[in-house]
Amino acid sequence: MAKPFAFLGIGLFFGTGLGFLIAATSGAQLEGHDHDHGAAVHDHSAHDHGGSAHATLTEAGTPAPMLDLTLHADGAQSRNLHIGVENFTFDPEGVNGPHMPGHGHAHLYLNGIKIARAYGPWMQLDALPVGSHELRVTLNANDHTQLAVGGVPIEATIAVVIE
Repeated sequence: MAKPFAFLGIGLFFGTGLGFLIAATSGAQLEGHDHDHGAAVHDHSAHDHGGSAHATLTEAGTPAPMLDLTLHADGAQSRNLHIGVENFTFDPEGVNGPHMPGHGHAHLYLNGIKIARAYGPWMQLDALPVGSHELRVTLNANDHTQLAVGGVPIEATIAVVIE
């Protein structure tokens, strides 16, 4: 009875080794999951967020919404962002619905990559990578089109430095 187990062990050992040898000579690479959460921000640009609505402009109407950004330190690599708005109501219940003048949400972009939606005036930016970054916030209608005044998008940009 010991021989079958010995042959099984030998077969598994050499079979696994042969498999890795074939994979290595064919140029295959083993790729794992990146657990270095502090070094990268999740790239939301690859997700489907409803087609090309993000690039479409919708006239905001009057009175025109205004946007102001303020950062507050919240640890070595985290910041609390205050999205100050006037003539605008954050409307999480209306998301994915039709445009309602003066209502919507915000999209946050870090170095040009969309990282989040904001449904209220405060957002925590956690585990930001060390270095200088550009944070851009856009005001968006419930249908995700970007709000604009006279064809100019309503957005604000602020520098984020993590040392």
